[in-house]
Amino acid sequence: MVTGITDAVQAVDAAAVMGLLPARPRLLALGEPTHGEDVLLDVRNDLFRALVEEDGRQTITIESDCMAGLLVDDYVTSGTGTLDEVMERGFSHGWGASAANRELVRWMRARNEGRPASEHVRFAGFDGPLEITEAASPRQALTALHRCLADQVGAYSLPCTAETLDRLLGADDRWTEPAAMMNPSRSVGRSADARELRVLADELVALLGTLAPDLAATGDGWDRARLYGRTAIGLLRYHYWMADDSPARLARLAGARDQMMAENLLALAERGDVFVHAHNGHLQRAKSSMRMGEQRVEWWSAGALVSTRLGPEYAFLATGLGTIRHHGVDVPPGDTLEGLLYALPEERFFVDPRRLAAAFGDAAPALRASPYFGYAPLDPGHLPGMDGIVFVRDVPRP
Repeated sequence: MVTGITDAVQAVDAAAVMGLLPARPRLLALGEPTHGEDVLLDVRNDLFRALVEEDGRQTITIESDCMAGLLVDDYVTSGTGTLDEVMERGFSHGWGASAANRELVRWMRARNEGRPASEHVRFAGFDGPLEITEAASPRQALTALHRCLADQVGAYSLPCTAETLDRLLGADDRWTEPAAMMNPSRSVGRSADARELRVLADELVALLGTLAPDLAATGDGWDRARLYGRTAIGLLRYHYWMADDSPARLARLAGARDQMMAENLLALAERGDVFVHAHNGHLQRAKSSMRMGEQRVEWWSAGALVSTRLGPEYAFLATGLGTIRHHGVDVPPGDTLEGLLYALPEERFFVDPRRLAAAFGDAAPALRASPYFGYAPLDPGHLPGMDGIVFVRDVPRP
């Protein structure tokens, strides 16, 4: 089987990737099968730099808080703040501690220095303000949207005052209550205040839509106002489902998160061509799933939602890997996708998934078992939905 794909293996570079795709995608997404390994982010960084220089792609967006990401974008475009500050405050999920993420931000700032704004590379987070155990208060997004609209039309034209929002929001810690993730009764998401906030958020977003001709001319101001609106609506929806006690709760939470991701990606695509990086599970075209206790949860990923809207203007490159020995992931069995790729001598390479499928012929590859909960092997059933596969042979020990 190795002989069947050896001649299809290419270096992980912009020319190889773009040459394999049938059309130039608006959103080019690179997934990773596990988080927290800088070698995978180094591959991402190298490919992004090549896409900037050779393909003209100017925006990178990653699986991080969309609101916090504005701080990173301000730094790389205008030098606002310091590198230490944006690494501490501009990333969620602990990504700011990553040396590879730090190098990405440093390179983007250095490249933009002295260039006109039209040539700047841009940064964005496309995840909601969500962590594993909690969701943020909608305060930041709601008040920013309210302030933007008040500046445009005057506070008297808005459906509520800033004081009303503040009263309904209350203390932020009632929104970020960690126990609410496992105990719906601890969530504020279906309280009378939350219900009223959902109505007001909808009215504010509707008003924003009526001002599109005025605000569109402001460029980034318009983009940010829309981001505030999407985030406020998305967070209030997420909190609503955190308070649900039905069997649908976990699936709706996962779906709500990926819906927020998809809406942010589509908005970025309106601005120009984007390079996307996140977990394979958020970017794949196939339905996502995971087991939580005794329950199997299924939902459509952000990639599936975006692909439905953009068609060939969305491309998905999955990343597979051979070993993560410090997490107990050893050499993959030869009858799996990873096992076939691990038999090749290259450390990092790019391959056409169609050639990989043909190499197996009628013998369907096995799904690799993962001894580490944080690593998701490539699913052979997902091959038809992949536009390319990046393979990293061994993840070094930290």
